[in-house]
Parts: sequence; structure tokens; C-alpha cells
Amino acid sequence: MINSWEVQETNEMIEKENLDVRTITLGISLLDCIDSDLDRLNQNIYNKITTVAKDLVATGEKIEKSYSIPIVNKRISVTPIALVGGSACKTPEDFATIAATMDRAAKTVGVNLIGGYSALVSKGMTKADELLIRSIPQALHSTERVCSSVNLASTKTGINMDAVRLMGEIILQTAEISKDNDSADCMKLVVFCNAPDDNPFMAGAFHGVTEADAIINVGVSGPGVVKNALEKVRGENFEVLCETIKKTAFKVTRVGQLVAQEASKMLNIPFGIVDLSLAPTPAIGDSVADILCECGLEYAGAPGTTAALAMLNDQVKKGGVMASSYVGGLSGAFIPVSEDQGMINAVEAGAISLEKLEAMTCVCSVGLDMIAIPGDTKATTISGMIADEMAIGMVNQKTTAARLIPAVGKGVGDRVEFGGLFGYAPVMPVNKYSCDDFINRTGRIPAPIHSFKN
Repeated sequence: MINSWEVQETNEMIEKENLDVRTITLGISLLDCIDSDLDRLNQNIYNKITTVAKDLVATGEKIEKSYSIPIVNKRISVTPIALVGGSACKTPEDFATIAATMDRAAKTVGVNLIGGYSALVSKGMTKADELLIRSIPQALHSTERVCSSVNLASTKTGINMDAVRLMGEIILQTAEISKDNDSADCMKLVVFCNAPDDNPFMAGAFHGVTEADAIINVGVSGPGVVKNALEKVRGENFEVLCETIKKTAFKVTRVGQLVAQEASKMLNIPFGIVDLSLAPTPAIGDSVADILCECGLEYAGAPGTTAALAMLNDQVKKGGVMASSYVGGLSGAFIPVSEDQGMINAVEAGAISLEKLEAMTCVCSVGLDMIAIPGDTKATTISGMIADEMAIGMVNQKTTAARLIPAVGKGVGDRVEFGGLFGYAPVMPVNKYSCDDFINRTGRIPAPIHSFKN
């Protein structure tokens, strides 16, 4: 139970420190929708989503009103569509019809985004996987709310370099087809190593095959709360700093636990997990980078940044796991550039580079996230950047990801505007030297020796 003192404290965090529940994500299995006839498959998918999710938005709004807790997004994730559409889809265009159906269903029930236009190819690609991947540019450009993800690597299987090479090409195609809108379709596409089955955050959410028929996952967000708490212990030693982060993460996660339990009860759908991730927004004071500065750095990217981020991530997890029955998803600190005003400031000041961001991803929640790069970047270079991220995740037995936005027609120093939660981003320079011969090898990079634990 949450007592009256906790309620008052929570209200202050909401009113003054940008605390919110970033998303209630309803995961829905589409395995029982599979059919060899494409029309029937699409109808089955539409019917399943609109039936199971029909009360999701109203439930979220009711919880917001009852507890005065902002719930920014109501979202849906579904079984990876490469698995669902394999029997019926013979061309990329066939798969794109499923994206259209997902989009139509999402609009019908009123959710913000729907994830799961996905393929899991860490060891190899089926024909269906490849067809779905090749359909991604068309699918994202012709829909409004569909998000796509591809898992390219894992600690147990290694890195599928054929898929890495293909995704470099697909990301460029996705950028080109949406060049009139600052290549914004790339915001809805992410590649993973060790993708979790229960992540509530987009663009990487999908409903894993190990999950129940439907599940409620909640993602909380409280960078502003953590920063405010650290302001009160400025100059104290590391023990005090860590204890403050840990206690604050506990309080933030309790809010997510409450929302998850209420949504589960009202919808009569099992509670899955609370994701502890600190997810920033472009709002002033709601920045992970600002937390790092509060720890004593002039800018994110200064020497000591990776150590500060490692500390932050660890203490958030230590505090959060005590506040919820089930913790999962990504659960750490996000460091997207465009969605975090402090990160944008660091890039514009020259304090942070792609190489430093890559180093930071060794100890944080995701990876190279929401980063704008020059539109003339080669596909092989993009694949090389992806391969580096996949290697970090594979060797460190953690989730890593890349959401890169080649801004067609723009170069270093230009700005791309996305709006809303996605913010804006300065175009960052990319290493100019070639990795063509490396990327154009075929096959996969084997899993590391420490993966052999059976």
C-alpha cells in the first residue's frame, strides 16, 4: 500500500519535477491470428487488436484522473510480424499490408504507437524475415503509428553480419523515402542486440513468444526527480550520492507499480513488468545529461561521464527492484540525443562525440539513440556503426541498440526537427574512413566464449 505521505510526495514530484508514467503498453499475442490467406490474416489481426485493446486508452485516462498521475502514452506491442506473416506473405508488399492493418487498428483504439513490426534474426534470416526487413521503408512511410525493430545479435548466437549489412541499406532507404520530413521515419526504426521480450518503450517494443496472450507493461520516467534530489546533496560524497539516487528510484518505480496494478485490475489482463528506465524528454529539467552534470560534470561527455553514467544506472536498478514485484524491459538510463535537451547542449558545445556516446552505451540502458548523421553517410558506414553497438551488447551480455537518422540533404552542424517527445537534433559528424571490406564479408561473427554456459 502507498500511504498518505507517499501520495503527497508523489504529487510534488509530478507538479514540480516532471514525473510521469511514460507509457502503459499492452502486449498482445498474434500467434492465434496466423493464416495462409493474407486477407484473413489481416482481418484476424485487426479483430484481435481492437478486441483486446478496446478499453486501454479509457483505462489509462481513468487512472490519470483518479491518481493525478500523467500517463504520456498508451501503446500496444504485438508478436513479431515476421513470425505471424510468414505463411501468407510472399512479397515485401504483402508484409506492408499488415503494417497498414496494425496502423488502422491502433487508430481505432486510440493508442499513440504500436510496435512489433519486427524480425528476430540474430543467427540467420528466414525468407519471411528478409521480406519483412525489405518492406520496412514502405511500411513506416505509409503508416503513422507503426514502429519497427530488428534484433541482429545476441550473446548466445553472435552477430548476423548479413543482416547488419542489409539494415544499413534499409535505414538509408527509410531516410530517403521520408527526406521531405527530415528523414523522420527513421525515428520509428531501431536495431538491437539482446532485445528483451517485454520492453514497453518504442520503437523497440514487441510481444515476445514467451509471453502470455496479453500483458500489461509500464514504463516510468523521472530524470527531473533524480536531478532535483541530487541538487539537495550537492558536494556530498559518493555514498550519499548513490543512496540518494537509489531512494529516489524506489519512489519513482512505486508510481509505476501502482499504475501497472490498477491497469491490470481494470482491464483484467495480467501485470507483466515495470521498466525502470530514466527516459528523458526535450522539456527543460527532464534530462539524463543534466543528472550527469549535477554529479559534477561541466557537460555530458566530459572525462568521468562513463563512470557517472555507470553509477547512475546501477543505483537506479538497485532502488527500483525493491519497489516492484516484477522488473524487466530495458531498465536503465536512456541517452537519446534529440530527446534530451542536456545532450543536445553537449553536442552543440562540442563536449560529446559519437565515439563517446558509444563508450557510454557500455554502461547504460540502450545505445546510439536518436542520433542524426549526415544524409550522405554510406550504408556500409551505418552498418559498421551498428556492428560496433551489437558487439558491445554481445560481449557485455546486455541490451544495446541503434536508432540512427541519416538526414538526407543535411550535413554536420545542420539541425533536424522532429517535434513533441522526439525533439530536435544537431547533425553529428561520422568517422570518414571506410569499413566496406569488413561489412561486405558474408556470414556472422560467432558468440563470445563466455556465452557457452550450458
